[in-house]
Amino acid sequence: MAEPVILCRGLWKIYGSEPAKFLARHDSNPSPEQFEQSGHIGAVQDVNLDVQPGEILVIMGLSGSGKSTIVRCLSRLIEPTHGQVIFQGTDLLKATEKEMIEIRRHKMGMVFQNFALLPHRTVIDNVAFPLEVQGVDRAQRHERALEIIELVGLKGREKYYPRELSGGQQQRVGIARSLAVEPDVWFLDEPFSALDPLIRREMQDEFLRLQNLLHKTIIFITHDFDETVRLADRIAIMYEGRIVQLGTAEELVTKPATDYVRAFTRDIPKAKLLTVASVMGPANGARGDGPAVTDDQRIGDVAGLVIGQDKPVTVVNGSGNVVGSLTRQQVVDALFADRS
Repeated sequence: MAEPVILCRGLWKIYGSEPAKFLARHDSNPSPEQFEQSGHIGAVQDVNLDVQPGEILVIMGLSGSGKSTIVRCLSRLIEPTHGQVIFQGTDLLKATEKEMIEIRRHKMGMVFQNFALLPHRTVIDNVAFPLEVQGVDRAQRHERALEIIELVGLKGREKYYPRELSGGQQQRVGIARSLAVEPDVWFLDEPFSALDPLIRREMQDEFLRLQNLLHKTIIFITHDFDETVRLADRIAIMYEGRIVQLGTAEELVTKPATDYVRAFTRDIPKAKLLTVASVMGPANGARGDGPAVTDDQRIGDVAGLVIGQDKPVTVVNGSGNVVGSLTRQQVVDALFADRS
């Protein structure tokens, strides 16, 4: 496996009086009671995670769980209390402020829920603004901005002002601006949550299209599990400042690590999420001359076929080799069994 783009170890962000001393006084493992007694707040608590090249890692949690604080700690927009954040071999917590400014300007792209566009600047000047900050000359930065504007589907609106754009178009400008510096890692904090459902769906489609073209390493924050299922390679679930489970959507639904994760994923449409491989049993009983399904198909796509059979249906892999069998009862249990 390739080296992680970001490696986070023992990351803490504590609010209160002298948080570093508080953490040291309790051997870097204060209890909830000690937090409450001291008046400190553990916004991020002993977080460990890695982000692989080209991966979309989605961090989820309810409001106040610490997901946005993590993103700001990883980029040091908020100063962590303790821990390590290794980015391309450099511990960001040991970097100087000048070094961090250069890293943010050249290697990190950020998109937040608030579009934060400059109202007095046109689309092209908003997109080119990070390059202007870098000192890139006007002709060169405009050339780059026009490429990105076309990439995000805003060609022809280069001279519009933000007030002349729809919400979805404004968010495209924010995305384009974050891509102008060609970042190595892309942070997106609930970028679509302020949009209407239809526009939000369109922006998710646009995001996936861009990712297929650009293959960025992405940390994406959301509280919407439907959005997560569409976008994520892996998901980190946060609860009270801690990551309580990290895995694929299937792993979280089929093997929840805690009651909180189980409750958080209870209403996920399993028919669209679970693959045959996550539900099937051994090949025993499968008949070679009957219907077959592939192990990467979604349960919802094969349910009608399997439920209509009296015997187990053969499951094959991409090479056509038999890897298991799927019964009517396994499908029914996967879709309808109470997992509470």
